Amino acid sequence: MRTFVWLSAACITFAAPAWAADSVDLTLVLVSDVSRSIDDGEFKLEKDGYASAFTSKQVIEAIQGGNIGAIAVAYVEFASSFEVRTVLDWQVIHDQASAQEFADKLVGAPRSFWGRTAISSGIDRAVQLLAESGFEAQRRVIDVCGDGTNNAGRDVSEARDDAVGAGITINGLAIINDHPVSWTYAHVQPPGGLPNYYRQNVTGGPASFVLEVHDFHTFGEAMTRKLVTEIAAQDVPVRLTAAE
Repeated sequence: MRTFVWLSAACITFAAPAWAADSVDLTLVLVSDVSRSIDDGEFKLEKDGYASAFTSKQVIEAIQGGNIGAIAVAYVEFASSFEVRTVLDWQVIHDQASAQEFADKLVGAPRSFWGRTAISSGIDRAVQLLAESGFEAQRRVIDVCGDGTNNAGRDVSEARDDAVGAGITINGLAIINDHPVSWTYAHVQPPGGLPNYYRQNVTGGPASFVLEVHDFHTFGEAMTRKLVTEIAAQDVPVRLTAAE
């Protein structure tokens, strides 16, 4: 009996650090639209914006201000329903060095696709990643970033509802194309506007929100505000333009 008790205590002693190492304040999947309506220059601005946001002082302070002081992040790119790729698997970010490592990997990864826009497939991949992450987290969030409506794959509201039903919050960053070409107009300028489309069809869950940005050059600032909101539950404006 003493041997059993000793072994049980030893298992508890050695298991505790492993559980602690897998505990984070937030698990976050970045789901980024790389469909054909986003050109290479805009794609580069997106990637640079992600990098500047994750390495910003505001985001690092928000991460370190959590109960555990760490978040786990994965990055997914999507275009059409059969064009979905987990570009960066889970990485824990807890300080400037780990944030810079994540940013460097993100910037260095080549573009995945050029097809249509299956937001639903991006959400479905993110849900799968969250289910299989292995992390203990109080909050699970999917960040959807894109410039158009869902025009491939299953109905995006169904994917959203499945994710929300699993206890996941989906937030959105709607990139507004103010000068679309004729064949993309209905896709990037839906009735009521893209932010409203995101609110009605894409985002959901506790405290979900949509941030609107009108200039790829301000993408980094918008993403910084978005991350701080998700990590530290701060207020954020619903619209960000180059003039702000």
